[in-house]
Amino acid sequence: MSSVRGRRGGTPPPGSRSTGRAPRVHTTRPVRTGLRAGTPHPTRRPGERRAARRPARTAPAATVRRRPLFTGRAVLLGALVLLLALTLAGPLRQYLAGQQELVELTAEGQALDRRAAEFEAQLERQRDPAWTQQQARERLTYVLPGDRLVVVVDGEAVEGDAGTLDEAAAPAEPQPWFQGLMESVARADGDLPEEPQE
Repeated sequence: MSSVRGRRGGTPPPGSRSTGRAPRVHTTRPVRTGLRAGTPHPTRRPGERRAARRPARTAPAATVRRRPLFTGRAVLLGALVLLLALTLAGPLRQYLAGQQELVELTAEGQALDRRAAEFEAQLERQRDPAWTQQQARERLTYVLPGDRLVVVVDGEAVEGDAGTLDEAAAPAEPQPWFQGLMESVARADGDLPEEPQE
């Protein structure tokens, strides 16, 4: 006790230096009586181990367990996504094909509408008697009574009134095909003279 008191109070012991600070006071805790080293602590349960206060060891880098690249949950999630994509691929493809077919049918319907409008306009034109008369003159060479008709026969123009053409200007009656064949064979053999070329 005397040494503790000497440290607390006044003069420092001989041979020690003074630092100018107040000296530290050491206190001691009372030791419980009745507890031995082998007896369990009263707040702990029997059989409970006391945690050791050891510094945590760091394992070498080679023995550190790495987490796997793909965990079971990640594989399961990937499989579910793949199954969902495969399930939706068929209906999606059918939907896109249906959209494409709908676009094609719409374009075809518009083309048919345009064609129907053209036919309607053509029917309106054909109801006009002037257009019918013009087509009859151009395509069928019809003439009305009193019109002047010019027909070219063998390079010569023959004129006459409508319905009064000369018999000479009328084309000759065609001969049957087998007679024409026999004549061409006879000409090739030299039995008949060649026709004059114009």
